[in-house]
Order: sequence, then structure tokens, then C-alpha cells
Amino acid sequence: MGWLRTANNPQRRRRREGGYPPGSLNPNTGKLVLGAGYAPRTIAHNLSVVHSFYAFHRHYGRGPALNPVPESKARRRALAHRSPLEPPRQHRRARLRPKIPARQPRAISDRQWDELFAQMRCDRDRALLACYISSGARASELLGIRLCDVDWQKGQLWVISKGTRARQPVPVSPEALAYLAAYLDQAGLPENDGPIWRTRRGQSRPLTYWAARRVLQRAAEVLAANWTLHDLRHSAATRLARDPEMTLVEVQTILRHAHITTTALYTAVGLDDLIDKLAEHYARPVQPTSWPQHYDATDVEAVFGDQ
Repeated sequence: MGWLRTANNPQRRRRREGGYPPGSLNPNTGKLVLGAGYAPRTIAHNLSVVHSFYAFHRHYGRGPALNPVPESKARRRALAHRSPLEPPRQHRRARLRPKIPARQPRAISDRQWDELFAQMRCDRDRALLACYISSGARASELLGIRLCDVDWQKGQLWVISKGTRARQPVPVSPEALAYLAAYLDQAGLPENDGPIWRTRRGQSRPLTYWAARRVLQRAAEVLAANWTLHDLRHSAATRLARDPEMTLVEVQTILRHAHITTTALYTAVGLDDLIDKLAEHYARPVQPTSWPQHYDATDVEAVFGDQ
């Protein structure tokens, strides 16, 4: 654990010079640039994996008498079965467990989305981003769809869900379907019912996650931004959650969240979303304090003083 907290993560190396230093704040997007080391979530995940490894072998009598990874008994009691009406109990972290900061979803604003979409170079990339922003599907889910998974009449795509591995439908906008039709008309239909997202150069191959991420990175480098593919899901969820015509349960169904508390995170309003309202508030003249007419002025002055 000491090594994980001090060593540099090789996946965070950047060959391109310039840019914002690791751990700093990108002023264009408001997102933190990934640090040079391992994230607290990565360290905590490694601890859980090693703890489960020793717990499995201890169960069959092949492991040590004591699990070398510390655990918190208070946490086990707090996560035990309880009534949902009871408030969650506080508990301390186990030794070596890092403190994991709460992450708020970061959505792409409409202006930044228009700039990002304008950087797409071909119909495939436009169709891919339009499907991401309208369906809210995860990156790996959308990249695995085939031609039989596109329902042109109902306007939906069938994806293999990340958690349950079940085949589930996700909505898609008519604009995204139009871009998708233009891409298929230009590139041709996939052979042998293969994935519809294919590479454009060399031998035709299925588009991988790393290739799709590189498409977004090239556009983000031009805009000096640090958007990721998962930010497109956050943006779609934020747009749906802030639509007054849609309920939170409907948004949960579209995003396929197991708990509605996860969907409720997208209802939080950031300060950047209140700039126009704050400008109107500051321009509005200060209203004098007034009281209903049926209150006597001397009584109001006696209670609240001279206003």
C-alpha cells in the first residue's frame, strides 16, 4: 500500500508535451486532470481483491489463520441488514483504506457540446457521439451493438448491459439515427452480422474502446479539454434529469440504474448553471421589507426592531 501511494501510474504517462499538469484543474471543463499516481479508488479496489483472495482460501482451510488485509468490524455491522427507514450508521474505515472523495457527475454544457461535435471528422464519429449523448449508454455497451440491434421504427438500440449482461433496449434520437444511416450508407453494412462500428483505415475491424477513446481525445486536445467517453453518459443523464417533463423514475429506467439514489445525483445544480439567474438576481433592485397590513406597526417594531 505504501508503494501504491507513492509510485507513478504508468497509464498516466503523457508523451505529448504541454497541457495542464497532473492533479490541476482544467479551466475549460472544470474537471480535475488525472494525477500522476494511483487513485484512491484503485488502491481501495486492490485491497478488496487481496482481502477476498485470502478470505476465499481461509474458508477452505488453505490460507493463513488471520487475513493479512485489515478490515473494519464497525463497517460490517453498519452494512448488515437493517430497516430502510433507519438512517445509515457512520463507521470508521479500516486500516490502510484511503479516503475516497465523493465524485459529482460532470456534464458537458450545450456550448461545449457543439464545439466538441464540430470537431468530428466523419459520419462514423458523428453517429457515435450522437448515439452516446441521446441514449446514455455506457461506452462498451454501445460499441458492441450489431445491425440486428438497431430498431429503426421504435428509435432504440439493444445493448448488453454491463452489470446484468442482459440484452436491454436504450432510446436513441432521430438525429442520431440519421447520422447512423449516413455512416452505414457510406461504409457499407457489416459482414456476418458483425459490430456496426468499424475502423476506417486498413483492414476493416471492430472499433475498440481504446480507438473510440482516441477519437474523443483528438477532438479534446484541439479544444484544450479533458472530456472522456463516460462524460457523454453523464451529460445525457443530466439533460434527462433536468427535463421538467420527465420524472426521476423514468430517467432511472432509461439509464438502467439499480438504485434511484444514483439517478438523483444528476439533479444537483452547479454554480455554472446558475450564471444567468444570478445575473438577473444582481440586476434586480433590492425590495424593501414589508409586512402584512393586519400587523400593527408598533408590534412589528417591538419584535424585529427598526427595519
